Amino acid sequence: MKDLSSSPAGVAGFQALDLLATMVAVLRPDGTCEFANTAFETMLRQPRRALQGSRLSDWFADTTRLNEALDGVARNAYSSSRFDAQIRRGARAAPGAPEDLLPVQVIVSQAEHGGRLLIELIENAQQSRQDREERSLDQLRSTKELVRNLAHEIKNPLGGIRGAAQLLALELQPTELWDELQEYTQVIIHEADRLQSLVDRLLAPHRRAQVVGDVNIHEVCERVRSLILAEHPKGLCVLRDYDISLPDFRGDREQLIQAVLNIVQNAAQALSARIAAGDAQITLRTRVARQVTIGKQRWRLALELHIEDNGPGVPEDIKDRIFYPLVSGREGGSGLGLTLAQTIAQQHQGMIDCDSQPGRTDFRITLPLP
Repeated sequence: MKDLSSSPAGVAGFQALDLLATMVAVLRPDGTCEFANTAFETMLRQPRRALQGSRLSDWFADTTRLNEALDGVARNAYSSSRFDAQIRRGARAAPGAPEDLLPVQVIVSQAEHGGRLLIELIENAQQSRQDREERSLDQLRSTKELVRNLAHEIKNPLGGIRGAAQLLALELQPTELWDELQEYTQVIIHEADRLQSLVDRLLAPHRRAQVVGDVNIHEVCERVRSLILAEHPKGLCVLRDYDISLPDFRGDREQLIQAVLNIVQNAAQALSARIAAGDAQITLRTRVARQVTIGKQRWRLALELHIEDNGPGVPEDIKDRIFYPLVSGREGGSGLGLTLAQTIAQQHQGMIDCDSQPGRTDFRITLPLP
């Protein structure tokens, strides 16, 4: 890493650390904090001025490992040290109140000059989430390729089956079994059409070229909101919680409407009992996110669209597979709505993830911003 400690500008020399997504602090030889980056103050919910000049150990639940690492690295016993710890977030709690502790991985290393130490904190949950997202994306790519190839293989013989059934229906002669045989041929034709429709839906995201233009995410949300309220005029409340500072971005407006609508319709279907009771609720929430990693690529800014409902939650047995094709938690569902939504998000260099428990399900669409 470039040596920032010798910068004549003092604290200003560390400003480049604000570009990092991980929490980084610079300690003086006496252990006091000289600089804490933006991610550090955001995660600890403390302003930078409260952190600078304080002892970093004051924010650790257990300081034993930290003190050992600081001492060892300062004495050059080893160049760096890595260990797990818990840090306190927010203001000090009242006596007896539970503390808000954040599990992190701590990396202590030396700066090149001045006896200063660099402390990097990586949120364990964040690392686990990134690993899970990367595995999920890899699995989805493989599954989609398999399904697309399979759909193409089904499509050709399907046309032959339907055509043969139609010819057979024309060749049937009036007999006492004529009505029954005609019914059989119609069943074949009907099921062939159903499979054709399914195959077309599997191939749809890869057939249509994107029509790229300026997109306002709130216009997308409002369009979806009006559609879902027209479908469920009673018993469902769709709340708005918008960050109006979000800028427009380049994308396919119609595709994004389809992606959001698929998720909202899934939520409404899961809320059927609450809609009947009159207390169903879906919230559309937009926020800006900074220093976001999507599919191993780093973005300085991204928008997050949360689609949250108060339904029963995603069934536990399919929670890890809900974006896979043909996986549905609803009887009669095709299992393609979320797959299509995820494909559209990926075509916009974004992704969708889900956090669900009984009473609250939150689908988060993350899309990079210019």
